[in-house]
Amino acid sequence: MNAPQVFLLHGGVPSRSGKRRSRETNGLLVRQSPRRSLAGPRTYHHGLPTEMDRSRRRYANRLIGMLLVVSLTGTATAQKLPRLKISDNRRYLVTETGQPFFWLGDTAWELFHRLNRVEAEHYLETRARQGFTVIQAVALAELDGLNTPNAYGHRPLLNQDPARPDVKDGPNNDYWDHVDAIVRTANRKGLYVGLLPTWGDKWNKKWGVGPEIFTPQNAEVYGEWLGHRYRDAGVIWILGGDRPIESDTHREIIRAMARGLRRGGGSQLITFHPVGGAGSAQWFHEEDWLDFNMRQNGHGPEFTGRYELTRVDYDRQPVKPVLDGEPIYEDHPLHFDSSRQGYSVAADVRRAAYWDLFGGAFGHTYGHHSVWQMWTPDREPVNHPLLPWQDALRQPGAIQMQYAKQLLLSRPFLTRVPDDTIIVPDRVPASVPGAGRYRFVATRDLTGSYAMIYAPVGRPFRIRLEVIQSKKVKAWWYNPRNGQAKPAGTFLARGEQTFVPPDPGETLDWVLVLDDATRGFRPPGQR
Repeated sequence: MNAPQVFLLHGGVPSRSGKRRSRETNGLLVRQSPRRSLAGPRTYHHGLPTEMDRSRRRYANRLIGMLLVVSLTGTATAQKLPRLKISDNRRYLVTETGQPFFWLGDTAWELFHRLNRVEAEHYLETRARQGFTVIQAVALAELDGLNTPNAYGHRPLLNQDPARPDVKDGPNNDYWDHVDAIVRTANRKGLYVGLLPTWGDKWNKKWGVGPEIFTPQNAEVYGEWLGHRYRDAGVIWILGGDRPIESDTHREIIRAMARGLRRGGGSQLITFHPVGGAGSAQWFHEEDWLDFNMRQNGHGPEFTGRYELTRVDYDRQPVKPVLDGEPIYEDHPLHFDSSRQGYSVAADVRRAAYWDLFGGAFGHTYGHHSVWQMWTPDREPVNHPLLPWQDALRQPGAIQMQYAKQLLLSRPFLTRVPDDTIIVPDRVPASVPGAGRYRFVATRDLTGSYAMIYAPVGRPFRIRLEVIQSKKVKAWWYNPRNGQAKPAGTFLARGEQTFVPPDPGETLDWVLVLDDATRGFRPPGQR
């Protein structure tokens, strides 16, 4: 991360890298460069500075100070993102001051590798405006990230050696300078970077380009280098990269990389991105370095056997937060079989989001099949993307994800728990609570102040109203397609009540919100 004379390198680089002679002050690396005057040439009167010279010098020093602040922060008003931590109840992420943090992620796996800085700026600005909070991107990228250079002709490693990152003296002239710039831009826009040190084919080439370059020894060195470089950045570390743990060596590589991150000063949260259909808990749940569990529920549209597993990880002991870091993408071949199954649509990604969230997830990751690979017509496509990534940024599902975030943050967030017992099973349970694509799910507040029921289809269903600890219940219908709410009546908080979604018989989803009528909550989605 370079400016002409003073630069913030998110903690800098280890001295053994040999990059840039610099001095370190308060966690910042400051380039040693020749001093240049901003006050113009000195004018002397009888060998002494004049008062005008002194005035110029004072003004210049103030200007230099202002420029220094701008150089170190990106903009004069840029704020450092707060560190994230696990909530006291071990279910959620919060900021340093205890404020709830809603992870709304996007999978931009090829961001560092394929986009130039102008394109990255456009991508990040769009996602920030759409309410996303985390961008998931890979340092050693999946699509031949070791050999195919980035947009500026740079590769990440010397001789494909993780212990030898390819860093060069000077600004903006190596792969890692580009990563630095994108991380800095994301943070300036209020976005955390879910940073994968590598894609999984570099340690388990079960498929993909590879090659396998990691050992436990060089994984620890590489982790330490990354941890030191980004120790002050707004990042969340995501180890793994879509591959299973199939040997003791695989397990030790991941553990070693986690140790390296910590040794290098990377004190941010760490998780593990697993292969499809699995979760980090399968291999690492009880390990101290794993701060929260990540699942990849994958690219099928069914709740049964897939998204129901989020609740399984939620119920594990010891308690750890859980997140689906790769659900079904929008415009993705269903089950990777487009010729028979077709492509997903916005409704598929909405269902996955509410199934995960109401099943106990502390946030959710969205993805688009064109965006993860940053596909354009001049690139080789992976699994038949439908449109260029620039157009895909504004697909309906991407825009609609913010409404789930707004809904949950409009009610007490840290006391929310999954609870499908709110829903009264139908005589035919495959109807309600349902199965396959049409599963009803529910969540509620531990104190009984609200409950929410996700109805994926316009089918009548019954709810146990005593879940609300009040005499009266105020009901709302919340539209997950546009974030609007409308009243659905007031009821006594006892017995069972049948509700019919606003679009009976249609495959249009709604959320029923039940509030304690005495709490005076604003309409769902509003704060």
